[in-house]
Amino acid sequence: MADAGKFDGIIFDVDGTLWDTTGVCAEAWNRAIEENSAEKPGLTADFLKTQFGKPMNVIFSAVLPDLSQAERDRLSLICCEYEERWLRANKVPCYEGVEEGLRRLAERYPLYIVSNCQNGYIEEFLRNSGLGPCITDFMCYGDTLAPKSETMRRLIEKNGLKAPVYVGDTEGDANACREAGVPFVFVSYGFGDVKEYYAKADSFKDLEEIFG
Repeated sequence: MADAGKFDGIIFDVDGTLWDTTGVCAEAWNRAIEENSAEKPGLTADFLKTQFGKPMNVIFSAVLPDLSQAERDRLSLICCEYEERWLRANKVPCYEGVEEGLRRLAERYPLYIVSNCQNGYIEEFLRNSGLGPCITDFMCYGDTLAPKSETMRRLIEKNGLKAPVYVGDTEGDANACREAGVPFVFVSYGFGDVKEYYAKADSFKDLEEIFG
């Protein structure tokens, strides 16, 4: 268990840490691409699990590898629009224990979110889950157009944090934490596999116990 006084804020990843929208995105992006181009992408949730956590431009380079950058950029914006409409029309469950657990953690720590997602995605997560009141601040790739480590540093500086910790699920998250000098807590129920971390949680209940 971590010393309850050790950290002055907990920063969370979203996809693979708080919820899983890969199935939603596969459905929405397939439809968006098919209705707005000649491509037949055949995206699956399993494939997107290997991509989520990367910056959006990197993800769409893998999703639409044969297109020009201009066409890829055009379709990526349309995909995000379809995705947002789907999320607004449907409730996406968080991982087990997340909603109750975040509310309890918010009573003891300031909570933040840093993600490699596009603008509007974190807002949609907060609206969809009803967890907006639990989150002090958030920042994403769409805000900074920078690697996650830099986005993390900017959020930390903006909020005057001296001893934050980051919770995520992929090696990319772990690498970003090393670059930003932030301890990394690995949640093993997500999309990735990480070997080096400050602490490991196999469930959100375990995560609560780590933070006392």
